[in-house]
Amino acid sequence: MTRQHAELRRRLADELVDAGLLGPRWLPSFLDVERHAFIPDTVWLSDPDRTDGADLVPLRRGDDPPAWLDLVYRNTHVVTQVDDGRPAGPGGRGMVATSSSSQPSVMALMLTALDAEPGHRVLEVGAGTGYNAALLAHRVGAANVTTVDIDPLVAAAAAASLAAAGFGEVTVVTGDGELGHPAGAPYDRVICTAGVRDVPYEWVRQTRPGGRIVAPWSTLLYDGGVLTLTVRDDGSADGRLTDRVAFMPLRGQRVLPAIPDDLGAAGVTARTTGCHPDTVLRDPGALLAVGLRVPRCRRSSGPSGAVCLVDRWSRSWAVVRPSRSGTTVHQHGPRNLWDEVEDVHHWWLDAGSPPADRWLITITATAQTTVLT
Repeated sequence: MTRQHAELRRRLADELVDAGLLGPRWLPSFLDVERHAFIPDTVWLSDPDRTDGADLVPLRRGDDPPAWLDLVYRNTHVVTQVDDGRPAGPGGRGMVATSSSSQPSVMALMLTALDAEPGHRVLEVGAGTGYNAALLAHRVGAANVTTVDIDPLVAAAAAASLAAAGFGEVTVVTGDGELGHPAGAPYDRVICTAGVRDVPYEWVRQTRPGGRIVAPWSTLLYDGGVLTLTVRDDGSADGRLTDRVAFMPLRGQRVLPAIPDDLGAAGVTARTTGCHPDTVLRDPGALLAVGLRVPRCRRSSGPSGAVCLVDRWSRSWAVVRPSRSGTTVHQHGPRNLWDEVEDVHHWWLDAGSPPADRWLITITATAQTTVLT
C-alpha cells in the first residue's frame, strides 16, 4: 500500500503543478505528507437527490476501502464532521457540514500566499484533520507550528494524527481561534482555514510587523476570496483579495439562515425590473461591492428559479423571479433589499466595474474598513 499511496500523492501533486497552483517550495510537502493518514474512517458525501435536509451520506472506509481512498486523493474537499459531531439525520446522515479537509488545490493556493519559510513561526486557526498543519510542519519545522481548533474532538483527533505521522512537536490547542494563541506569539505567519467576515484583531496583535495573515474572507453575499494581509509597524494590517474560495465560517461568525416564509408576508410590494439577478450576483466584483454596501443581506433558499435575499435582523426580504416576459420583484419589510442592490450595482458600473482586488481591506484595533482604490 505504501507504493500505491506514493503514486496517489504524485498523481495529485502533478495535477496541482499542471494547474499552476503548486510550485517548487511546497511540492515536497505535498509529495511527502500522506493525506490519508489524516482523514477519519467515516466521511460524508453530498446526495443531491435527498429532499429531507439530511443530504450528507456517510462513506465508511471499512465498507468500501477503494472508494474511500479514491476520494481522499482526489482534488476535492472531504467532509469529516457533520452537525458539530452529532449527525442529525437517520443512519448517520448529516444536515450541515461542520469540519472538512479542504480541497488540495485551495490549500496549495493559500499556502503559496502565506509564503512561509523554514524556521518561520506559524499559527493556524482551524486544525481540522491536521493535514494542513502537517504540510506547514514539513516546510517550517513541526516545533514552529501551532494549530487551534474550537472543537475538542477535532483538536484531539488532529493531535493524534499529527503524532502518528511524525509531527508530534506541533502544538495543538483547543480554544477559540478568534483569540489566536498569545502564549506562542509573536508569529511570522497566521493562516485561517475557516471563513471570516471580520478579521479578529488578535491575529494582527500576535503577528510581528512585516508578518503575513492569510484567510478566506467573505461578506454575507460575497462567498469568499483569499485575503492576504501584511502587518504594519503601527499595529494595523492591510491587504487585498485574490482568488475566489469558499469555506465554512468560523463558529463564532456563523449566521442562521432564514427564508421569507419565516418572516411574514403582510405588506408585500411588487414591481418589475430590467436588472436581471445574474448581472448582479455572478460577477465577483459586483457581488463584492453589493456585499459591502448592502449590509446584513444574504442570499437564502427560495422558490425554484428565484433569487431570494434576506435580512433576518430587520425581517426584510426580496424575491426576484426572472422569466421570459421579464423579471418581477417582491419585497417585504422596512428595507427594500433589491432596490438597495440595484442602486449599488449602478454605482459599481459608474465606477468602471472594479474587480474584487481593487478593494483595500484594513484591520486596526477598533475597525475593519474597505476602501476602493
